[in-house]
Amino acid sequence: MGNIGVQELLLILLIILVLFGARKIPELAKSLASGIKEFRKASKETDDDTNKQ
Repeated sequence: MGNIGVQELLLILLIILVLFGARKIPELAKSLASGIKEFRKASKETDDDTNKQ
């Protein structure tokens, strides 16, 4: 699965652009970033709670 080349990545980005349109991509990226941020925060809190016990 780690063998994704430049051509495959460009194809995926092109498909995303066609499906969602240029106006929606910044909104999708922003929501994805906030989701990742929340996941990392929850993961860190879980690790902190585990280490305290």
